Amino acid sequence: MFQNPQFQRMDDLSERKEPFFFLINFLVDEVRIFTKNEIQNNSLLIDFPNVTNVYNGHAIIPNFEWKSFPETLEDYQKGFEIVQENLKKGNSYLTNYTRKTEIETNLTLEDIFKFSKAKYKILVPDKFVCFSPETFIEIIDNKIFTHPMKGTIDAEIEDAENILKNDPKEKAEHYTVVDLLRNDLSMVANNVRVKDFQRIDFIKTKQKNLLAMSSEIEGEIKPQFQNKIGSILQKLLPAGSILGAPKPKTLEIILEAEKYDRGFYTGIAGYFDGKNLDSCVMIRFIEKENGKLFFKSGGGITHQSELTSEYEEMKNKIYVPIY
Repeated sequence: MFQNPQFQRMDDLSERKEPFFFLINFLVDEVRIFTKNEIQNNSLLIDFPNVTNVYNGHAIIPNFEWKSFPETLEDYQKGFEIVQENLKKGNSYLTNYTRKTEIETNLTLEDIFKFSKAKYKILVPDKFVCFSPETFIEIIDNKIFTHPMKGTIDAEIEDAENILKNDPKEKAEHYTVVDLLRNDLSMVANNVRVKDFQRIDFIKTKQKNLLAMSSEIEGEIKPQFQNKIGSILQKLLPAGSILGAPKPKTLEIILEAEKYDRGFYTGIAGYFDGKNLDSCVMIRFIEKENGKLFFKSGGGITHQSELTSEYEEMKNKIYVPIY
C-alpha cells in the first residue's frame, strides 16, 4: 500500500528545499505532487494559511439553497453493527465510520470553495472541494506537531463545552486518538509530548454552530527523517484521527463496513515551502460523481457509542461554513 515512488520524489524535493503541494488519498495509493510552477499552471485551487493561489476580494455571499438526503437510520445501522461487533471482539478499540450523503445546492463546487470559511481549502475542479478545519502535521524548524480533532457537539446546547469534555464516549475517543498519534509521532520524532490537551474550538456554519475538541502533540524530528517529507508521511499514514486503532485491522473493518470508496476524502493535503510543512486532513468534503454531489462525513465509534447519537453526528457534519 505504501510503495508509491512519489514519496521518494517528496524526499528528493524536500532535500533540495524545493516547494511543492501534495494530495494523498485515504488508501495512500494515489499521491499527486505539484511543484510551484505546476500550482500556478494547474486548475487546482488552494487556500492554506501559508500558501494561496486565489484572491477572493469582497464578493457578496449569494443566497444559497441546501438540501441533504441522508441514508435511513436502518441503512446506517448495517455498517455500524459490523464496527460494533469488531469492537466487542477486541479487533479495534476505535473505528472511524463514515457515510456518503447526496446533497442538492444551487452553489457550484467553485462557489463553495470561494465562499466557505475554513483554515484549509482545496478545489479540484469538477471533482471535489474540501474545507477542512483539521491540521494533520506541521513541521517547523525540525519540530513536528499534530493536532487531532475528535469530538463535536452542537454549540447551542446549554453547557456544551463541559458536556463535550466530560462525555465518557467522547473522552474515550479523544484519549485513544491522542495516544495513537503520540505513538505515531514517536516513529519519526524524539521527546514526543502532549502540549495542549482537549482544546475547544468554535466552528461557525449557516446550518448550526459546533464545538470541536482538539489536542496538540509535538516532538523533535529524528536525524534520519530530517528533510525527508516523503519518508515521514509514509510512516504516519493513513491519518490515525480518521482511521482508528490499531491501524491495519481497523482499515479492514472500515472497508467491510462502509462499502464505498472514500477516495481523497480523509486523505491529506499539504504544502512544503522549502523549509517547513503544513498539512491538513481532508474532512468536510463534497465530491461530484456522475453529475450529483455527495457529502462525506462520519465519526469515531467506540464500544460506548450509541447508534442514534452517532447517526446524528454524521448528519450534523453535513454543512458548509458559509455565513
